[in-house]
Amino acid sequence: MLNHLRPALTLVVAMTALTGLAYPLAINGVAQAVMPEKANGSLIERDGKVIGSSLIGQNFASDRYFWPRPSATGPDPYNAAASSGSNLGTTSVKLKERVAGDVARLTATGIAQPVPADAVTTSGSGLDPHISPAFAEAQVTRVAQARGLQPVAVATLVEQTIEKPDFGVIGEARVNVLELNLALDALNR
Repeated sequence: MLNHLRPALTLVVAMTALTGLAYPLAINGVAQAVMPEKANGSLIERDGKVIGSSLIGQNFASDRYFWPRPSATGPDPYNAAASSGSNLGTTSVKLKERVAGDVARLTATGIAQPVPADAVTTSGSGLDPHISPAFAEAQVTRVAQARGLQPVAVATLVEQTIEKPDFGVIGEARVNVLELNLALDALNR
């Protein structure tokens, strides 16, 4: 029996060391050497302080900032520990009521009808840091008024922060809300 058990235990220890330690350390080492910013979470720093990640949305509620799309992470929006979709289907009364409430709230803030879809729908993870250019453009007047800026200056900033589809064909054009709001703060200094 010991003749069968020893090779099995040796193989478990060897594979654990190889796939559980050596491989992850090697991949992390390569990632740190080749693309350290991405390997460390695409963190955004200002004045030596980490203020967010370009990969995880943040909740901006002030009229002085561009708002992100709704988050499905429960009572604490953009909580990465609670990442998930809402699991509400197209026939859900709860979803229809929430969307109707969001449309009414956004319309009351001056966003014209039709409200862009991403302004009232959550992403699959509930953490999407991007909004569509249409939703960003719909917020220009509100943000410009709140900051005392000319709408054309804010619209130009939105245009400058639009990210094109990857490789020109993958995905859609998008605007990273955190990066747009940081550029807005820099413009307003």
